[in-house]
Amino acid sequence: MTLRTILDTIYLGECPRWHNGELWFADWVAGKIIAVSEIGAARDVVAVKSLPLSFDFDPKGNCLVVNAAAKRLQILDAGALVDFARLDEAEYGYNEIVVDDAGHIYLNNINFAFPGGDFRPGFIALVRPDGSVERQAGDLAFPNGMVITPDGKTLICAESFNGNLTAFDIEADGTLTNRRLWAKIDGQGADGICLDETGAIWATSGPRCIRLAEGGEVLDDVPLDRMAFACMLGGRDGRTLFICANEWSGSVDVRKPSGRLFAVEVQEKRGGFPR
Repeated sequence: MTLRTILDTIYLGECPRWHNGELWFADWVAGKIIAVSEIGAARDVVAVKSLPLSFDFDPKGNCLVVNAAAKRLQILDAGALVDFARLDEAEYGYNEIVVDDAGHIYLNNINFAFPGGDFRPGFIALVRPDGSVERQAGDLAFPNGMVITPDGKTLICAESFNGNLTAFDIEADGTLTNRRLWAKIDGQGADGICLDETGAIWATSGPRCIRLAEGGEVLDDVPLDRMAFACMLGGRDGRTLFICANEWSGSVDVRKPSGRLFAVEVQEKRGGFPR
């Protein structure tokens, strides 16, 4: 595998999504969502001064933005952010988002001040079409990246503080049941994740991105020169693995852009959600 650098002007890249021939991602420190082509032509999509800052696309192609600073789930409409759901029932801002073809919107919340705050277990919530928010699953050790299988029946969440990839069944009404361990990553926690067509998961974990089978067998390993934060399969044939990686020692140096968007070609194309 040959790793190439797509973009080197990032401060803290997160939440990559492949959409309409571009890789979209959030720069948490710069406070904006950026879209970039496979050859590195970048454009600013929208400014959102929020940390964390995450987004995903619904079945109609609308961009749903988790604005943690405003405690709102918003829709990007003609360059402006329009409120869809209030998220102020939670003490802390929400983190990651995933949306499936049934329109189920799942958000997670680490539920404590990070960095520096005392740890508390986090949770996953479901946002209904009317904007109501229902907590579904708790007792998660820093819930982070989430994926939903192509059949829409399983949600898997990465827990950063224990390395667990934790799975839930998705019922017809969107509720989460039957919690179980899908895999455990030894030695490091897990951050952003994505699914390939075989059902394997690519997970960012420390200075690497690894491909895991259910049960935890490591199938592939992409080493990096800095901390891997999130990954997404995309590209014209769905076989380009994009990786957001940042220099990290507990904080980010805001004086210089030390984040990178890397890409590497892999054998299996993307599958499941996020798209």
